[in-house]
Amino acid sequence: MSTVTSKDGTTITYDRRGDGPALVLVDGALCSRAQGPLPELAEILAAGFTVYNYDRRGRGDSGDAGEYDVEREIEDLAAVIEAAGGSAYVYGTSSGAALALRAVAAGLPITKLVAFEPPYVVDSSRKPIPRTWIADMQALIDAGKPGDAIKYFMTKGIGLPGFVVGMMKLMPGWKGMKAVAHTLPYDAKVVGGNCFGEPLDAAQWATVEVPVLTVNGGKSPGWMKTSVRALAKAVPGAGHQEVPGQNHMIKASAIAPVINAFLH
Repeated sequence: MSTVTSKDGTTITYDRRGDGPALVLVDGALCSRAQGPLPELAEILAAGFTVYNYDRRGRGDSGDAGEYDVEREIEDLAAVIEAAGGSAYVYGTSSGAALALRAVAAGLPITKLVAFEPPYVVDSSRKPIPRTWIADMQALIDAGKPGDAIKYFMTKGIGLPGFVVGMMKLMPGWKGMKAVAHTLPYDAKVVGGNCFGEPLDAAQWATVEVPVLTVNGGKSPGWMKTSVRALAKAVPGAGHQEVPGQNHMIKASAIAPVINAFLH
């Protein structure tokens, strides 16, 4: 375990493993460097890269600050990239992909980016996300109801049936998710207005000058496939790839070859 200090003084914790070009992994909602899909992926990718898997602010062993601002998370990623030698490849998944896209547009020294299923909604093929969902989640968190905040996020944001979320409460990882539930509004703010069924504004990525690969799973919902294809058209020069047989919870063994092929 290592740490780096972000621009605002927040301590960001990361693990480093492997040998080769620097590759920073950026996680999605309810995950940390010890929980979720990235620890296994880091182990696989360490065969060809020096992999940096970090706790986004408010999660795991990383610190947090007062009022949240997406710019602070971009600065956190910048600090990890600096610790990695000043430039790095980046792989982002879900809201982590949305954060990485913001970072590359802001000019961070990211040499190549693989973005897996940032949860944008660009059409009306799924039930709309409430315009109040950030405030609604924050209210549940402020009321000391992290489990209810997760349920709201999963049902209204992701679109899972309520009974599926009920089953999740019986799983060992539920306690860990509740511990980071207060960061759900962070993820929502990272995705921003791109989650309400409106066409993507390509202007937000007009400054991107590095290779970007957008990826989705072959079994992911239709609305997500549509949004990833739209993203590939909106980001200058971006490519697109679909991984057969996978959904939003893509297996490390399925995404690792895609990352390897694009970055090498």
